[in-house]
Order: sequence, then structure tokens, then C-alpha cells
Amino acid sequence: MDPCPSPDIASLQLWMGRLLRRAQRVGEGGEIPVAAVVLDGAGRCVGWGSNRRHSHNDPLGHAEITAMAQAARLLGDWRLNGCTLVVTLEPCGMCAGAAIQARVGRVVFGAADPKRGALGGSLNLATHPSAHHHMEVWGGLEAEAAQRQLETWFRSRRRSRV
Repeated sequence: MDPCPSPDIASLQLWMGRLLRRAQRVGEGGEIPVAAVVLDGAGRCVGWGSNRRHSHNDPLGHAEITAMAQAARLLGDWRLNGCTLVVTLEPCGMCAGAAIQARVGRVVFGAADPKRGALGGSLNLATHPSAHHHMEVWGGLEAEAAQRQLETWFRSRRRSRV
């Protein structure tokens, strides 16, 4: 495994702020407000994504999948060793599995997901014995803001259905 350079926490906070603003716009469009970015070892954005399952009728339209696919195309390699995936919500099983398959060096997320999260929430695929790649996982970056954003969106969604 290629070493994953330590990111600058201030830089990660800046990216998370951008992702939260993007997720807000996505939520206003009817998607679950989640956004992600893939940063290369130098901290440059090489892929970004936001949820688009509903708008694209795509079951794979999760922010993380979209960001990793774009990064792989841009880098010309499906292996994302040395890259950091930053996302507003803890990745689900599909997205955590994809990050393992892509050999992402580090995943940084905002809000934990105790129901569906697969990097420590309901299970941890990063430390599962079957994982052929082990990545660093940092949870809780701007967690309160990310959690509040999701709770507000879901509360509004429930009210509009009543």
C-alpha cells in the first residue's frame, strides 16, 4: 500500500465546508444532502460527487461512488492509493466497499451513520477480516454541522409528506 500523506486539518475543514454547501444545494433539489470529494496526495481535488440517485435514476448514484469514478478517470488508474475521500456522511456498505476496492488511502467523514454506516456505524468494512486493503478512517469532521444538515432535511421531507 502506498503511504497516504497526512492531510492538513485546516484544509480538510475547508473542503468539508465546501461539501456541506454543495450538499445543501443537492438537498434543495430533492436528493439526500450528501457530497464527497477525492483529494490526491497533494490535497488537490481529483474527483467530486453528490447524491444523484433520484435525479439520474441511478442506484449507484451515491456521492462517494461518483467522486471515486471521476478521480479514477482523471488519474487514469482505478487504484486511488494515496488519495483521501472526504464525505459529509459515513459511507454505506456499497461505498465503503468501493473505497476498499479502489484502495483509497484514507476516508474522512462528517456525520456518523449508526444505521447504515459501514466504517464504524453499524459495521466496519475497513477492519473486517475479509478486507484485502486497509485504509485510515477519520470520522467526525464537522460532525455537528453535517448531522444537523441531514436531520433538518429529513424533518422537512417528513413534514412535506404529511
